[in-house]
Amino acid sequence: MTEPNGSAVPQPGPGEPRTDLGTTLRSSRPRLQGPPEARGRTTIADGVVEKIAGIAAREVPGIHALGGGFARTMGAMRDRVPGGHPSAGRGVKVEVGEKQTAIDLQVVVAYGVSISDLAAEVRENVITAVERMTGLEVVEVNIAVNDVHLPEEDTQEPREDRVY
Repeated sequence: MTEPNGSAVPQPGPGEPRTDLGTTLRSSRPRLQGPPEARGRTTIADGVVEKIAGIAAREVPGIHALGGGFARTMGAMRDRVPGGHPSAGRGVKVEVGEKQTAIDLQVVVAYGVSISDLAAEVRENVITAVERMTGLEVVEVNIAVNDVHLPEEDTQEPREDRVY
């Protein structure tokens, strides 16, 4: 003899609806019918666009560095401090509106590279990256070439090791 333990599913009577077919929950509130972009605001900080543009510009072969002389010097000192890290937005200034942005880049190019071709490639890469990632329309990308990096600037005098 078995006794019911209270966990049995009650069976519906002849006039009751069946519940084993699944249920659909219906909310008393109607769903919003507007497009998702009309249901709130998204703001993008200037620093976000600066980083995206800086990374996109550095991806182009022929760009040695970003930033003017003073910015590069200060950035190099900051990078040497323990815990310091390179700034992706160095040499980049932006103005960000609700739907559009304008970008100014200060670059150092490698010697021997066609500056006009390089500028066109940087512009295209920056515009593509910023528009794809942010949805903002890039109205202009201004490029200021501040310096040309010479190959002999990379060579350093060999140091004598103190320990043999």
